[in-house]
Parts: sequence; structure tokens; C-alpha cells
Amino acid sequence: MAVVHSAPKFASNDGVIAELSESISVWLISAQEKHGEIIFTVQRDAIEDVLRILRDDHKYQQMMEIAGADYPERAERFEVVYMLLSLTKNHRIMVKCSTDESTPVPTVTTLWPNAGWLEREVFDMYGVTFAGNKDLRRILTDYGFEGHPFRKDFPMTGYTELRYSEEEKRVVYEPVELPQDMRTFDFLSPWEGSDYVLPGDEKAEGAPDADKPKVTEEPADTDAGEEAEELAAHGTEAVPPNMVEVEITGDDIVDEDGKGAA
Repeated sequence: MAVVHSAPKFASNDGVIAELSESISVWLISAQEKHGEIIFTVQRDAIEDVLRILRDDHKYQQMMEIAGADYPERAERFEVVYMLLSLTKNHRIMVKCSTDESTPVPTVTTLWPNAGWLEREVFDMYGVTFAGNKDLRRILTDYGFEGHPFRKDFPMTGYTELRYSEEEKRVVYEPVELPQDMRTFDFLSPWEGSDYVLPGDEKAEGAPDADKPKVTEEPADTDAGEEAEELAAHGTEAVPPNMVEVEITGDDIVDEDGKGAA
């Protein structure tokens, strides 16, 4: 028996921007379709109202994810991205707002309880705070962690490292110590070559002369032919010598002066 579902198998983006933009036009900054995704950028202080309208009036029932992005060159360097799913339409949209290091974003835990953990993740990774979240604490990094790892200015090696101390019988934190300097790469194509001389290349006097490459256009150039095949068929008279065990005594050993060993 075929199962008929109200949601289409493939949802189209046609008309979505116009329909939703009319409902949230008061707070809408921009709307676009990029890489097959519908993206709305709205005012930060109105994010809760916008998401409530999308949930209640346009049937985007599920909050699938809250992500962050860092653009240090901007005045409001952080973007908070909300990803919504409509089960009845089989359609997804993204809603974004921006903020800085000190301005909190209104929480949406009043709309979706699962947003609490998602906002904690954005706070942990980027340092974005959410006004109204009653349990805003780290969720991915360890206790006492300093900094926010997904910020562009956070060092790749971090600030501290942890290890288990056999002497103290516990995990201890220590400043990061690298056993070697960080390697750098020029990302040049190996076919184009680099501008600097690699170790060992200074011994080369230049590229080999390949104006007249050696070719084997005739059988004589390969030392092959009827004469070579005839010699190969007859084989050779050379045979390995008979292997005989010989006992060597001290009298048989002589030094450089020709005297026998004692």
C-alpha cells in the first residue's frame, strides 16, 4: 500500500523569499538564495520574534542547528546562524544575525528547549553570549579552559595542554611546548617549483641537456637482433668453480710483510 505524505519529495525555493520576507519585513535586513539555500539576515534584537513567526505562521517547526561564524574585519564580527526545518513542507531555511564580543543575542530557548545546548556550543566556541539563557556555560571544552577555539585570532596550538601526572596522580595543565617549530608551506605547484633553493639543490649545475635525447629508432640502437638472439641461444661456456671446503691454519695466514702469523 502506498503511503501518501503531505510533504513534497523535493521542495522548491520558488516564491519562498517573497512570502517570508513579507511576514518579517519590519526586521529584515537582506534575503537571498545562495548555493541552493534561502538565507535571511535580520536585526539581532528581533531574532526571537522572527523565529516565532516562522515557526507558528509558516510551519518551520524544528530548530535543527545554531552555528557561529567569525569575521574579525567587521565591526560586528560574529554571525549567529539558525537553521530551521519544516517537516510539512520538507524545506529548510537559514536565519542570521550579527553581534560583537560584548553585545548579547536574545535567547530562543523560549521557543525550542533544545536551543539551550546549541547556544552553549556557540558561546563555548566563539564567546557569543545569549541574554535569557539560564544555563550559559561551556559544553565542549574542559573546566577552566581559557579562550574560544573557533575565533580566528585563537592560536592553532592553544594556550595550555593537559597530561596525566604520575607524580601527582591527576591531570595537570601546562603551557604549550612544541617539540619543533611550526612548519610553513608555500602551497606552490611542484611542477612550477619554488623561488628558493632546497637543501641539496645547490649541487646541481642546471637542467640536463635534452636537445638531443637518446632514442632507439632502429634495432641496432638496442643491441638486439639476430646475432644477439643466436648468442643467447648458444649460451656461454663459463661455469662456476667447484666449491671445496679448505681448512685454513695459522701458517697459511700472512701479513703485509709476507710473514706468517704466529
